[in-house]
Amino acid sequence: MTNVLTGKVAIVTGASSGLGARFAGVLAAAGAEVVATARRLDRLEELARERSAIHPVRCDVTDDDDRKRLVEAALERHGRIDVCVNNAGASSGGPDRQATLDAFRAVMRLNVDAVFALSQAVAAPMREQGGGSVINISSMFSLVASAPAPDAGYVASKSAVNGLTRELAAQWASDGVRVNAIAPGFFRSEMTAELVDDERSRRWFERNCPMGRPGRVEELDGVLLFLASDASSYCTGQVIAIDGGWTIR
Repeated sequence: MTNVLTGKVAIVTGASSGLGARFAGVLAAAGAEVVATARRLDRLEELARERSAIHPVRCDVTDDDDRKRLVEAALERHGRIDVCVNNAGASSGGPDRQATLDAFRAVMRLNVDAVFALSQAVAAPMREQGGGSVINISSMFSLVASAPAPDAGYVASKSAVNGLTRELAAQWASDGVRVNAIAPGFFRSEMTAELVDDERSRRWFERNCPMGRPGRVEELDGVLLFLASDASSYCTGQVIAIDGGWTIR
Protein backbone atom coordinates (compact mmCIF):
# COMPACT_ATOMS: atom_id res chain seq x y z
CA MET A 1 0.00 0.00 0.00
CA THR A 2 2.88 2.33 -0.84
CA ASN A 3 1.90 6.01 -1.21
CA VAL A 4 -1.80 5.28 -0.68
CA LEU A 5 -1.97 8.38 1.52
CA THR A 6 -0.27 10.87 -0.78
CA GLY A 7 -1.93 14.26 -0.33
CA LYS A 8 -3.50 13.25 2.98
CA VAL A 9 -2.89 14.88 6.36
CA ALA A 10 -2.90 12.80 9.54
CA ILE A 11 -2.77 13.56 13.27
CA VAL A 12 -1.31 10.89 15.56
CA THR A 13 -1.55 11.34 19.32
CA GLY A 14 0.78 9.68 21.80
CA ALA A 15 3.41 9.64 19.06
CA SER A 16 6.49 10.14 21.23
CA SER A 17 7.13 6.41 21.67
CA GLY A 18 5.88 2.87 21.16
CA LEU A 19 2.94 2.20 18.88
CA GLY A 20 2.24 5.90 18.36
CA ALA A 21 5.72 6.53 16.98
CA ARG A 22 5.33 3.50 14.74
CA PHE A 23 1.93 4.70 13.49
CA ALA A 24 3.34 8.13 12.64
CA GLY A 25 6.21 6.58 10.68
CA VAL A 26 3.96 4.17 8.79
CA LEU A 27 1.54 6.90 7.75
CA ALA A 28 4.41 9.15 6.64
CA ALA A 29 5.97 6.30 4.65
CA ALA A 30 2.62 5.85 2.90
CA GLY A 31 2.72 9.46 1.70
CA ALA A 32 0.85 11.38 4.39
CA GLU A 33 1.92 14.59 6.06
CA VAL A 34 1.81 13.61 9.74
CA VAL A 35 1.25 15.95 12.67
CA ALA A 36 2.77 13.92 15.50
CA THR A 37 1.75 15.00 18.97
CA ALA A 38 2.50 14.09 22.58
CA ARG A 39 3.68 15.81 25.75
CA ARG A 40 7.36 14.97 25.19
CA LEU A 41 8.43 17.37 22.46
CA ASP A 42 12.04 16.16 22.42
CA ARG A 43 10.91 12.66 21.44
CA LEU A 44 8.69 14.08 18.70
CA GLU A 45 11.53 16.18 17.32
CA GLU A 46 13.74 13.10 17.20
CA LEU A 47 11.03 11.30 15.24
CA ALA A 48 10.70 14.25 12.86
CA ARG A 49 14.42 14.16 12.12
CA GLU A 50 13.95 10.64 10.79
CA ARG A 51 11.17 11.63 8.38
CA SER A 52 10.61 15.08 6.89
CA ALA A 53 6.87 14.38 6.53
CA ILE A 54 6.47 14.23 10.33
CA HIS A 55 5.74 17.55 12.02
CA PRO A 56 6.00 17.67 15.83
CA VAL A 57 3.46 19.56 17.92
CA ARG A 58 3.48 19.33 21.69
CA CYS A 59 0.03 18.63 23.09
CA ASP A 60 -1.53 17.26 26.24
CA VAL A 61 -4.71 15.82 24.77
CA THR A 62 -6.52 16.13 28.11
CA ASP A 63 -6.11 19.93 27.95
CA ASP A 64 -8.81 21.85 26.07
CA ASP A 65 -6.50 24.65 24.93
CA ASP A 66 -3.79 22.22 23.79
CA ARG A 67 -6.27 20.28 21.67
CA LYS A 68 -7.52 23.48 20.07
CA ARG A 69 -3.96 24.57 19.27
CA LEU A 70 -3.19 21.14 17.80
CA VAL A 71 -6.10 21.23 15.36
CA GLU A 72 -5.38 24.84 14.46
CA ALA A 73 -1.71 24.02 13.82
CA ALA A 74 -2.64 21.15 11.50
CA LEU A 75 -5.11 23.29 9.55
CA GLU A 76 -2.80 26.31 9.35
CA ARG A 77 0.09 24.23 8.05
CA HIS A 78 -1.77 21.83 5.75
CA GLY A 79 -5.27 23.23 5.21
CA ARG A 80 -7.04 19.95 5.95
CA ILE A 81 -7.18 16.91 8.25
CA ASP A 82 -7.90 13.53 6.68
CA VAL A 83 -6.92 11.05 9.39
CA CYS A 84 -6.84 11.21 13.17
CA VAL A 85 -5.30 8.35 15.14
CA ASN A 86 -6.39 8.60 18.77
CA ASN A 87 -3.52 6.59 20.22
CA ALA A 88 -2.66 8.41 23.47
CA GLY A 89 -3.71 6.35 26.47
CA ALA A 90 -2.66 4.88 29.80
CA SER A 91 -3.37 2.10 32.26
CA SER A 92 -4.20 2.67 35.91
CA GLY A 93 -0.72 1.96 37.23
CA GLY A 94 -0.94 -1.33 39.08
CA PRO A 95 -3.34 -3.58 41.02
CA ASP A 96 -3.61 -1.34 44.08
CA ARG A 97 -3.95 1.94 42.24
CA GLN A 98 -6.56 0.59 39.81
CA ALA A 99 -8.95 0.14 42.74
CA THR A 100 -8.97 3.88 43.54
CA LEU A 101 -11.47 6.39 42.23
CA ASP A 102 -8.73 8.91 41.47
CA ALA A 103 -6.94 6.48 39.18
CA PHE A 104 -10.20 5.47 37.52
CA ARG A 105 -11.08 9.09 36.78
CA ALA A 106 -7.59 9.86 35.46
CA VAL A 107 -7.66 6.92 33.06
CA MET A 108 -11.16 7.78 31.84
CA ARG A 109 -10.14 11.39 31.27
CA LEU A 110 -7.26 10.41 28.99
CA ASN A 111 -8.60 7.26 27.37
CA VAL A 112 -12.20 8.40 26.80
CA ASP A 113 -12.80 12.11 27.39
CA ALA A 114 -9.80 13.20 25.30
CA VAL A 115 -10.68 10.77 22.50
CA PHE A 116 -14.22 12.14 22.35
CA ALA A 117 -13.08 15.77 22.44
CA LEU A 118 -10.38 15.45 19.79
CA SER A 119 -12.63 13.37 17.56
CA GLN A 120 -15.24 16.12 17.73
CA ALA A 121 -12.61 18.74 16.94
CA VAL A 122 -11.24 17.00 13.85
CA ALA A 123 -14.66 15.91 12.61
CA ALA A 124 -15.67 19.51 11.92
CA PRO A 125 -13.10 20.13 9.13
CA MET A 126 -13.47 16.52 7.92
CA ARG A 127 -17.20 16.99 7.45
CA GLU A 128 -16.67 20.32 5.68
CA GLN A 129 -14.20 18.76 3.23
CA GLY A 130 -16.49 15.77 2.61
CA GLY A 131 -14.76 12.97 4.47
CA GLY A 132 -12.07 11.63 6.74
CA SER A 133 -11.09 8.74 8.94
CA VAL A 134 -10.92 8.66 12.74
CA ILE A 135 -9.02 5.65 14.08
CA ASN A 136 -9.32 4.97 17.80
CA ILE A 137 -6.76 2.72 19.45
CA SER A 138 -8.71 0.45 21.76
CA SER A 139 -7.42 -2.80 23.29
CA MET A 140 -8.23 -6.49 23.41
CA PHE A 141 -9.17 -5.70 27.01
CA SER A 142 -12.11 -3.74 25.66
CA LEU A 143 -13.55 -7.15 24.75
CA VAL A 144 -12.52 -9.31 27.71
CA ALA A 145 -11.42 -8.80 31.31
CA SER A 146 -7.75 -8.09 31.95
CA ALA A 147 -7.35 -11.00 34.42
CA PRO A 148 -5.07 -12.02 35.98
CA ALA A 149 -3.73 -8.44 36.07
CA PRO A 150 -6.69 -6.32 37.29
CA ASP A 151 -7.28 -2.88 35.78
CA ALA A 152 -10.85 -1.65 36.11
CA GLY A 153 -10.18 1.80 34.69
CA TYR A 154 -8.35 0.53 31.63
CA VAL A 155 -10.94 -2.13 30.79
CA ALA A 156 -13.84 0.27 31.36
CA SER A 157 -12.23 3.05 29.33
CA LYS A 158 -11.34 0.90 26.35
CA SER A 159 -14.82 -0.67 26.40
CA ALA A 160 -16.19 2.87 26.30
CA VAL A 161 -13.96 3.66 23.32
CA ASN A 162 -15.62 0.83 21.40
CA GLY A 163 -19.08 2.20 22.12
CA LEU A 164 -17.97 5.72 21.27
CA THR A 165 -16.53 4.45 17.99
CA ARG A 166 -19.85 2.93 16.95
CA GLU A 167 -21.90 5.96 18.00
CA LEU A 168 -19.74 8.57 16.29
CA ALA A 169 -19.57 6.38 13.20
CA ALA A 170 -23.35 6.34 13.03
CA GLN A 171 -23.59 10.10 13.57
CA TRP A 172 -21.02 11.08 10.94
CA ALA A 173 -21.43 8.40 8.26
CA SER A 174 -23.67 10.56 6.08
CA ASP A 175 -20.95 13.23 6.02
CA GLY A 176 -18.30 10.79 4.79
CA VAL A 177 -16.43 10.57 8.09
CA ARG A 178 -15.55 7.02 9.06
CA VAL A 179 -14.81 6.05 12.67
CA ASN A 180 -13.22 2.70 13.45
CA ALA A 181 -11.06 1.20 16.17
CA ILE A 182 -8.08 -1.12 16.37
CA ALA A 183 -7.94 -3.38 19.43
CA PRO A 184 -4.35 -4.58 19.78
CA GLY A 185 -3.30 -7.50 21.93
CA PHE A 186 0.14 -7.64 23.54
CA PHE A 187 2.59 -5.56 21.54
CA ARG A 188 5.77 -4.23 23.09
CA SER A 189 5.32 -0.63 24.28
CA GLU A 190 6.12 1.38 27.39
CA MET A 191 2.87 0.13 28.92
CA THR A 192 3.52 -3.56 28.22
CA ALA A 193 7.32 -3.72 28.47
CA GLU A 194 7.27 -5.32 31.92
CA LEU A 195 5.09 -8.20 30.74
CA VAL A 196 6.84 -8.73 27.42
CA ASP A 197 10.35 -8.55 28.90
CA ASP A 198 9.72 -10.65 32.01
CA GLU A 199 10.39 -14.29 31.17
CA ARG A 200 7.79 -15.73 33.55
CA SER A 201 5.07 -13.37 32.37
CA ARG A 202 5.96 -13.96 28.75
CA ARG A 203 5.76 -17.75 29.16
CA TRP A 204 2.34 -17.37 30.79
CA PHE A 205 1.15 -15.27 27.87
CA GLU A 206 2.55 -17.69 25.31
CA ARG A 207 0.71 -20.59 26.96
CA ASN A 208 -2.60 -18.75 26.87
CA CYS A 209 -2.47 -17.00 23.50
CA PRO A 210 -3.65 -19.19 20.59
CA MET A 211 -0.83 -17.94 18.36
CA GLY A 212 1.65 -18.46 21.19
CA ARG A 213 3.49 -15.14 21.08
CA PRO A 214 3.16 -11.37 21.50
CA GLY A 215 2.52 -9.31 18.39
CA ARG A 216 5.23 -7.66 16.33
CA VAL A 217 4.67 -3.94 15.79
CA GLU A 218 4.71 -4.29 12.01
CA GLU A 219 1.69 -6.56 12.28
CA LEU A 220 -0.44 -3.48 12.96
CA ASP A 221 0.73 -1.65 9.83
CA GLY A 222 -1.76 -3.27 7.47
CA VAL A 223 -4.90 -2.58 9.47
CA LEU A 224 -3.75 1.00 10.15
CA LEU A 225 -3.25 1.70 6.45
CA PHE A 226 -6.51 -0.05 5.58
CA LEU A 227 -8.48 2.19 7.93
CA ALA A 228 -6.59 5.36 7.03
CA SER A 229 -6.92 4.91 3.28
CA ASP A 230 -9.73 4.64 0.76
CA ALA A 231 -9.36 0.85 0.96
CA SER A 232 -11.83 1.02 3.87
CA SER A 233 -14.24 3.45 2.19
CA TYR A 234 -17.26 1.25 3.09
CA CYS A 235 -16.09 0.34 6.60
CA THR A 236 -17.20 2.28 9.65
CA GLY A 237 -18.08 1.64 13.28
CA GLN A 238 -15.91 -1.48 13.47
CA VAL A 239 -13.56 -2.67 16.21
CA ILE A 240 -10.83 -4.86 14.71
CA ALA A 241 -8.92 -7.05 17.18
CA ILE A 242 -5.28 -7.76 16.29
CA ASP A 243 -4.52 -10.01 19.22
CA GLY A 244 -3.17 -13.37 18.10
CA GLY A 245 -6.53 -14.92 18.88
CA TRP A 246 -6.64 -13.89 22.56
CA THR A 247 -10.31 -12.87 22.48
CA ILE A 248 -11.50 -15.98 20.64
CA ARG A 249 -10.49 -18.41 23.39
